[in-house]
Amino acid sequence: MDAARLRAAFPVLAETAYLNAGTCGPLPAAAEHAALDAWRWSTANGRSGDFYGRLVPLSEELRARYATLLGAAAPDHVALTAGTSDGCAHVIANLGLGAGDEVVTADDEHPGVTGPLIAAREQRGVVLKIVPAAEVAEAITENTKLVAVSHVSWHSGTVAPVAEIVARAKAYNIPVLLDGAQGVGAVPVDVSALGVQFYAGSGQKWLCGPVGCGMLWIEPEWIERLGSPAPSYGGLVDPNAGFETELVDNARRHDTPLRDLAQVAGAVAAYDVLAEAGFAELQARAVGGAASLAEGLTAAGFDVVARGESTLVSWRVASDDVAIATRDRLQESGITIRDLPGAARLRASFGGWNDADDAERLLTALAA
Repeated sequence: MDAARLRAAFPVLAETAYLNAGTCGPLPAAAEHAALDAWRWSTANGRSGDFYGRLVPLSEELRARYATLLGAAAPDHVALTAGTSDGCAHVIANLGLGAGDEVVTADDEHPGVTGPLIAAREQRGVVLKIVPAAEVAEAITENTKLVAVSHVSWHSGTVAPVAEIVARAKAYNIPVLLDGAQGVGAVPVDVSALGVQFYAGSGQKWLCGPVGCGMLWIEPEWIERLGSPAPSYGGLVDPNAGFETELVDNARRHDTPLRDLAQVAGAVAAYDVLAEAGFAELQARAVGGAASLAEGLTAAGFDVVARGESTLVSWRVASDDVAIATRDRLQESGITIRDLPGAARLRASFGGWNDADDAERLLTALAA
């Protein structure tokens, strides 16, 4: 991997130690150019037949790229969504969970999981069994109907014990949904090897695309079993046949509609920048850089949260107010991290585009 070439692809890195891909990755210049070209073309030519003649095949190119990265057997096992939260909500809302059905989840989940689970509890009487991530597997029983957890915790960077969870869930024929917001693009993902039934991911985080892009991989045998109450144009075999048509028999019936050409063009261009660098090398560099940053923070006396082989590093501070003040102070000095509200923690996201200088700038600024 040509690290200098990759770094140069992201204009923000020229002046900023950008360490917040866990929220949104840095946008490469290629994505900006692709999106602007799409906007200009749309402005000059209108958004009619030719517009969709570009949008539809380009969306399929994006689907194919996401499928490749996920290790999906075929592109049509992947739905294009508005992001990880959209994919998680789609699964939780459409599995037919009802009163008394139990869902096992972890106690540090992102609102993309907690939100639809709370709605399921309040609106449909679903029972939530909430345990520490390390205890999810043993919490599964014959009463469980779904396991919904993060592949990589957004709070700590710990990696879920997926093999244990899947083995336990399989014994009861229970589906597993992984929130892959901090997984896909950041660490290796092979959905077949993971053995889960649903994997939701983001396009704007570790894939550095526009906000509003994402994916939901659905194990083929679950495509029909997952309700699809609102399929869009692409979810119909023949949209021109009116009520005579049927739903497609693949993940496209779960696509989130209303995608813009500029958005898709930017997502494809951003993906290709990373693919050119090589995802395996990119991810290894990111995981290694995050580990080194964690070591540096610990050596400097910071209370680093226990983590796994991921790209996230969190550390505790005295209070949420201290976290916000520190975040803002660092931003003023050209260092971008984020606070974790309600947890009195700060978090740095180390991508393959970051380097040791970014980490050193953070450590120096924190010590000031």
